[in-house]
Amino acid sequence: GRRDPGRIEIDWSDGRRTAYTAAQLRRLCPCAMCIHELTGEALLDPQSVPDDLTQSEVTLVGSYAIAVRFSDGHQTGIFTFPYLRENDPSAPAAS
Repeated sequence: GRRDPGRIEIDWSDGRRTAYTAAQLRRLCPCAMCIHELTGEALLDPQSVPDDLTQSEVTLVGSYAIAVRFSDGHQTGIFTFPYLRENDPSAPAAS
């Protein structure tokens, strides 16, 4: 697909497409620097992530996840495909 540093898009095998802005994805980062491993408490202040954040590299991790390098230098998050699908910003909220 075309490279848009402000967005990350995933086309699923069932035809659905999930699109995140780089900032949305950065705020969801599940790594230990952003989420406390034991308490699950968010250590990252979402307000500290600028809306115009970009990503410079998206790498496949095995066949189950992607790793993203963000313009703020952060790159330790591994985003699994189920996690990306669960947190899809355009999906209707589960009731």
